[in-house]
Amino acid sequence: MKYMILLYGSQQDYDVLSGKPPAEGYTGPAMTPEDVAAMHQYMGDFNQKLVDSGEFVDGRGLTAPVHARRVKLENGAPVVTDGPYPETQEVLAGFTIVECESYDRATEIAAGFVNPGNPGEYVDIRPVAEGVEELI
Repeated sequence: MKYMILLYGSQQDYDVLSGKPPAEGYTGPAMTPEDVAAMHQYMGDFNQKLVDSGEFVDGRGLTAPVHARRVKLENGAPVVTDGPYPETQEVLAGFTIVECESYDRATEIAAGFVNPGNPGEYVDIRPVAEGVEELI
């Protein structure tokens, strides 16, 4: 079974990763360039372990919310809102798809994406539907 692990972040998270000081009220950890490099090294090593185990299917990071567009319909017409959204609003930051033997194993893998130094950080896991009959 394939599972998608969804990672979230806010514009403030992206700002901190790019070296900007945390904004007032930011609840995540401040990060030095060395912290950012260590995080990237950890993620690279973690993903390589999934590749080596044969469980890695795909994974991508998404650009900062400042580059996002949200589209909704009002009276049948598209209404577009450019990012960034309110600084505290989390958006999808990236994803990893794994193929493994169970939801429990997918949960174990997902736990490796959560930063233990950032209380409240989370990821979501959802099975990937292979056909419309699995959408229910």
